[in-house]
Amino acid sequence: MRFRLSHGFCRTLLAAGALALLGTTAWSAPAAADAKAAVVPAGAAASGIQTVPGMPPVIGGNVYSQTAAGDLSPAVAGQLKRIYVPNLRSDDVYVIDPDTYKVVDRFKVGRSPQHVVPSYDLQTLWVTDNAEGHTDGDLIPVDPKTGKRGAPVAVDDPYNMYFTPDGKEAIVVAEARKRLDFRDAHTMKLIASVEVPQCKGVNHADFSIDGQYALFTCEFGGEMVKVDWRNRKVLGYLQLSKNGMPQDVRIAPDGKLFYVADMMADGVWLVDGDSLTRVGFIHTGIGTHGLYPSRDGSKLYVTNRGTHKVHGTRNGPGSVSVVDFATNKVIANWPIPGGGSPDMGGVSADGKTLWLSGRFDDVVYAIDTDTGAVRKIPVGMEPHGLAVWPQPGRYSLGHTGNMR
Repeated sequence: MRFRLSHGFCRTLLAAGALALLGTTAWSAPAAADAKAAVVPAGAAASGIQTVPGMPPVIGGNVYSQTAAGDLSPAVAGQLKRIYVPNLRSDDVYVIDPDTYKVVDRFKVGRSPQHVVPSYDLQTLWVTDNAEGHTDGDLIPVDPKTGKRGAPVAVDDPYNMYFTPDGKEAIVVAEARKRLDFRDAHTMKLIASVEVPQCKGVNHADFSIDGQYALFTCEFGGEMVKVDWRNRKVLGYLQLSKNGMPQDVRIAPDGKLFYVADMMADGVWLVDGDSLTRVGFIHTGIGTHGLYPSRDGSKLYVTNRGTHKVHGTRNGPGSVSVVDFATNKVIANWPIPGGGSPDMGGVSADGKTLWLSGRFDDVVYAIDTDTGAVRKIPVGMEPHGLAVWPQPGRYSLGHTGNMR
């Protein structure tokens, strides 16, 4: 009789053997985190990357090595396969079954829901209601096992939210306040704040490969700000372009560069985070906005919203560009049939579908990652940062699923 062992199980056995030979102490996973992450695979030592205390190891020198197709954590067992869509103007969340492409639920939330953010431990989805122009912002927890919302937690101006690489704190991006609020990752109790006075419209971010710092975009100033999150300190600013409007940020698989979408420049800046300098630019399409790595870590899906306006019109020249990480070249461009406004979202667990909100068209796009074919699903008014759930990975750094 022939037995077939899974890739993940074989990897764990090999890692355990390597640890025994090297006398290495395994990293202990945080509560409710992925059990497979409790063992450090042999590639971790070979990567030579010293992560900050409490941060899981970077396997094989690739930040996306643990987010491959189907590589789901045991921590998400029993959680519903759903697409959660926050609608900015109708103040609600639509829930889509990705297998049927049907809306299966809808629930009201607070004012101006911007993003649905997976928690570090993968046990909660947080809806960020930043209450544009008001002071009654909140975070609403959603149980991914039931898809139902919980009681709101009052939080000032939560436009977006990230989690520190050690999983201890949430970083609430208070865009209108030009401030980053560090809160307990579970209770959301305020711990400390970091003012970023030069960063007009602080909103999106990603962390260095070793977890030492984060780069945040300043949407209305054409800048980026570098933050030492452990010491609560601003390390510097980088002007990307005088009239730019930087949006989403994603780190390269090897951690050497950050990719920064610029809605006015119609492309992606390449930034060396360590030296805080621009090193290149990739032209993609009109209104470049969101950035999503493919499940094999070889490509970057870039959404082009089709307009330079903050409030655009329907049926614009929206598209999705595909960038090859190895060459930094655009290898495909997929226009939205009939026009559209692809904004924020994520890649399905199997890597076959790119789910995106159609910001000014009140739809969600399900895009085939092989062909670029598009399906459209009507949702509420002005859908924004939708979350695909569950996603592969050991832990979430926030946003709509910056998984590691």
